[in-house]
Amino acid sequence: MKKQKLILIGNGMAGVRTLEELLKLEPELYDITVFGAEPHPNYNRIMLSPVLAGEKQVDEIVLNSREWYAENGITLHTGDPVTAIDRQARQITTASGMQASYDRLLLATGSNPFMIPIPGHDLPGVVGFRDIQDVETMLDSARQYKKAVVIGGGLLGLEAANGLKKNGMDVTVVHLMDILMERQLDKPAAGLLKASLEESGLKFLMEAQTEAILGDQRVTGLRFKDGSELDTDLVVMAVGIRPNMALADAAGLHCERGIVVNDTLQTFDPRIYAVGECVQHRNNTYGLVAPLFEQAKVCANHLAQLGYGRYQGSVTSTKLKVTGIDLFSAGEFNETEGDETLVLQDPAQGVYKKLVIRDNRIKGAVMYGDTMDGSWYFQLLREATDISSFRNTILFGQHDLGDAGHGEETRVGMLSDEAEICGCNGVCKGDIVNAITTQGLFTLDEVRAHTKASASCGSCTGMVEALLASTVGEGYAATPSKKAVCGCTSYSHDEVRKAISELELKSMPELFDRLDWGTPDGCPGCRPALNFYLLAAWPAEYQDDAQSRFINERAHGNIQKDGSYSVVPRMFGGLCSADDLRAIADVADKFEVPEIKVTGGQRIDLFGVKKDQLPAVWKDLSEAGFVSGHAYGKALRTVKTCVGKNWCRFGTQDSTGLGVKLEELTWGSWMPHKFKLAVSGCPRNCAEATIKDLGVVCVDSGYELHIGGNGGIKVRVTDLLCKVESEAEVLEYTGAFIQCYREEAHYLERTAPWVERVSLNYVKQRVVEDEVGRKALYDRFKLSQKFAQVDPWKARAEGAETHEFTPLSIDRMRAAS
Repeated sequence: MKKQKLILIGNGMAGVRTLEELLKLEPELYDITVFGAEPHPNYNRIMLSPVLAGEKQVDEIVLNSREWYAENGITLHTGDPVTAIDRQARQITTASGMQASYDRLLLATGSNPFMIPIPGHDLPGVVGFRDIQDVETMLDSARQYKKAVVIGGGLLGLEAANGLKKNGMDVTVVHLMDILMERQLDKPAAGLLKASLEESGLKFLMEAQTEAILGDQRVTGLRFKDGSELDTDLVVMAVGIRPNMALADAAGLHCERGIVVNDTLQTFDPRIYAVGECVQHRNNTYGLVAPLFEQAKVCANHLAQLGYGRYQGSVTSTKLKVTGIDLFSAGEFNETEGDETLVLQDPAQGVYKKLVIRDNRIKGAVMYGDTMDGSWYFQLLREATDISSFRNTILFGQHDLGDAGHGEETRVGMLSDEAEICGCNGVCKGDIVNAITTQGLFTLDEVRAHTKASASCGSCTGMVEALLASTVGEGYAATPSKKAVCGCTSYSHDEVRKAISELELKSMPELFDRLDWGTPDGCPGCRPALNFYLLAAWPAEYQDDAQSRFINERAHGNIQKDGSYSVVPRMFGGLCSADDLRAIADVADKFEVPEIKVTGGQRIDLFGVKKDQLPAVWKDLSEAGFVSGHAYGKALRTVKTCVGKNWCRFGTQDSTGLGVKLEELTWGSWMPHKFKLAVSGCPRNCAEATIKDLGVVCVDSGYELHIGGNGGIKVRVTDLLCKVESEAEVLEYTGAFIQCYREEAHYLERTAPWVERVSLNYVKQRVVEDEVGRKALYDRFKLSQKFAQVDPWKARAEGAETHEFTPLSIDRMRAAS
C-alpha cells in the first residue's frame, strides 16, 4: 500500500513526541518529513537554563539526533522555516523556496517570547530566552559586558538571571508585580524565594514598570515610569510567551489565542492537526510539557487511524527547581472566602507548605524547600480525596512514603548514586538519573521501560517520581489525571473495570474487541491486569489465563537469583504439628534441598528447588496434607498470629484460632497485589498486626480491625477501620474489605496507597456503615472462593501444565515443530 505523506512543521518537543508515539502505533503508515526553523535537531528546551549556567553543553540536551530521524525513515530539513501553506493544493513552501505536498499536516510551531513594545525593544543587546540562539547571544554578551537586566520575575526570568550571574554578570531582575512567580507561588513562598536569591547575589526591582530601553547602537540602560534609570549592557525579556500561530492564521485556519483544535487535535481543516504551545483547546493554552505530551499521544492515535482517545484538557501541577531551590504548586493556592488553609512554616529549615482546603478536599497546594510530597498532594487534589481522616498529619507528608531508612537526612535527592531505589529489580539512583538524562525520559512509564525501576511491586514509585521531578524539573510529566492501563489503550484502569462489568466482557479477546485495544493480543503490561480484572469480576465464568501471569505465578514458586525456586507450604495461622515438620524434613532430605528458613510470616521456606523437581516436591507435600502457600503470588500470603490467651498471660482472645479461621476463609484468593493478614492477641501486638494489609488486634471487649498497613521500604501503620464484638463479625468484615479492595483497586496497587487514594472514610462507608452492602461484598467474596480454593500444587503434581516444568530438549523441540 502506498504510504501517505505526513509533514510536521516545527521540530520541537511536542511535534517530535507526536511522531514518536505514531511510530510506536503505525511505523509504516506515512512518509514523514519534518521542517524546523532552527538549525538543530530536536532538543530539550527545558534544559536551556543549565546550558546558560554552564552546567551542560548543547549536544547534551539533544533528544533526537539526526541519526534517529534517518533510522526511522524521516526526512529532516533544519534551518528552513515553512512560510506558507496552500490548503487547496495541500502543499507547503519554505523560506528557501522548497515545496512539498502532504496528505496530513501537523503544526507544532510552539510559541514566541513576548517582547514588550516599548521604545528601544529592538536594539542590539535586547533578547528573549526561548532557544539556543538566545542562549548563545547571552553567553556572548557575558564574555564582553558586565551588567545585565532581566525583565520578568517568573520562572524563565529567574533562570536567565541565575545563568547570567554564574557567567560573572551583575544581574538585576525587574518585575512589574510585588512578588516573584505570582502564577506559581503565594506571598510567603515568594518572599522566601526572593530572600534566598538575594543571598546568592541577585538584585531585584519590584513593582517597577519599564518605560523605555535606552541606547543608540546598543542597549545602555533602562528608564522606568517613575523617571529613574538603570545602566545595563544586556536586557533579557522574559515576560511570557505567545502561541506562534501566524502561519496557521495566514493559511485561513481558525485561530483565537492559539490555533483552535478539537479533542482529536484537529484544526478546522480536518487534514491539519496541531499540538503544543501553539494550540488553543477548549479555551485553554498550555506551556508545560506534561499537557503537550498528553496531546501528542492522542494526536498520534488519531493519525494512526485508530479512532480512540480524546484529549479533554489537563490538570497541571508545577514542580520546579529555581536555582537549586525546590518549588511546587498546583490548583488554586490562593484561598478565597469559605476556604480553609493548613500551613507549615519552618524558616530555619527553609520549608514552607500551604494547602488550601474546602469541604475536606484539597483545592490547591504551594510548597517551598521541601517538595517531596508534591506528587501526593496533587494526586489527592485530582482525585478529590476526602482528607478528613488524616488532615491533622497531612502536612507532615505521605504516610506510606517511607521512613524506614529514608528519614529527613536521607531524602531521595540526597542519596548517593549507589543507593538502591528499586529493591525488586536492583536499580540504583544513579542508574535512574542517568537514564533520565541520557535517554530524555519524562514519564514514570518511560523510566520503568528503560530501567525496570518501580515496574514490579511498585512500592518505590514515589521515590522514582521524586527523582524524575528533581532531575527534569518542570519537564516532569506527572501522572495524568486519567492514566491509561498501558500504551495499548487510552482507557484507565477504572474505565476498563467498569466496561468489564457493564458490557459483561468475560474473555480477553472479547475485551480487546469491544474496547478497540491498540494491539491484537495486549502487552506484558496490560495482560496481567486484565486477567485479574476478569477473574475478579467473573469468578465462575472466566477461565484464568496462565500466560498472562508473571513467571512466579506460572511456576507457583518464587524464582531465585540462581534460577532455582523456593517452596513455601501453607501452615494455617502459623500452626504446625510434629508430623508436618517431619513431612517437610523428609521432602528436604529426598530432594536434597540446600537451605531451609523460617520466614517473617511464620512459614517454612525450602530454597534451591530445581524447576523440574517442583511437581514431585508438591506431590509429597500434598500427600502430607499441605496446600500451596501462594508466597509467589498477587494473592493472600499468610495470616501471622501470636499464641493468644491459650498460652500468653496477656492474651485476651484466641488469636491463633482466629488466625486459622481467617486463613481458611481467605487462602487462594487472587488480589491486585500481595495481601497479608495478622492477628495479635492483645494490644502489645506481637504479631505486628498494625503493619499488615488487614490486622486484627484482640482486646478484652472484642476485636479491633486495622487496614492499609505495610512494612518493607515504605512503612505505613494501619488505620483503624472499626471495632467488632465477635469472631463471626471479624470474618464478615474481613471478607467484605478484601472484596472491596479486589473490585476497586488498580492492579499492582497495595492496600496502603489504595486506602489513601479512595480515603479511609470511603472504605468505612462501604464496609462498616452500609450493612447491606457489606453483606453483599462478603457474599461475593465467598462465591469467588469456591472457584479460587483449588490447590494449584496438587493439580500440577497430578500432571497439569507439565510443559511448564519440563526442560526443553532438542527432541522435544523437534516433536513440537
